[in-house]
Amino acid sequence: MEMNAEYTSFVAVGDSFTEGMSDLLPDGSYRGWADLLAARLAARTPGFRYANLAVRGKLIGQIVEEQAGVAAAMRPDVITLVGGVNDTLRPKVDMGRVRGLFEEAVERLAPACDRLVLMRSPGRDGPVMERFRPRMEELFRYVDELAARHGALVVDLYGAPVLGDRRMWDADRLHLTAEGHRRVAEAVWQALGLAPEEDWRAEPAPAVPARWPARRLDDLRFARRHLGPWVVRRATGRSSGDGRPAKRPELLPYETS
Repeated sequence: MEMNAEYTSFVAVGDSFTEGMSDLLPDGSYRGWADLLAARLAARTPGFRYANLAVRGKLIGQIVEEQAGVAAAMRPDVITLVGGVNDTLRPKVDMGRVRGLFEEAVERLAPACDRLVLMRSPGRDGPVMERFRPRMEELFRYVDELAARHGALVVDLYGAPVLGDRRMWDADRLHLTAEGHRRVAEAVWQALGLAPEEDWRAEPAPAVPARWPARRLDDLRFARRHLGPWVVRRATGRSSGDGRPAKRPELLPYETS
């Protein structure tokens, strides 16, 4: 990878991870690693353009149908594709179909950009992760295969222990905090051949273990506020992203503040 390479445009494709949940801004919108990365790229390249097509809750089939073709038509320097994890979290999933759809997305996107970036997504440590780990690892092995076949980069967030730390995850236990997103932005920045600004894998200070009553209260809050609604959406076939447009649907100049 060329160090200090120049990039003039970036399109992000994916689901809630790329939309930026749960890096909440004061106005109620989400920022996230892709916006952070775009801001840093724009600061070094006048006229830098950025689009973010990601929408929360999207499955890989929806990403292929709704985002891949749009992103390919923009022909940016960089495209990031992160998807398929929502599929692995379903009670039942055809992993062969997931792999086929992911391959279709890569085949559309790789020829349309100078640099396609794929990721092995992070996973929060805990019993839920253990249940779905085999599916996720199957997906990530295929991500590696596709990257090798199409000359794409792979950012291995799954292999970074720090991103499994519970402090990097929001109360819903599905989305990264602002600190987690900041570290992902740095990881992608470095993967693109740009000079490191920090060690994004560095372990945080040791945590003070919460007492048992506090942990149980946190579990109850999580079940009521997040797990219950998530289960209802799965049972009824609804998604948190239904009817929601992309956060930044056009490839336009990114204004730095």
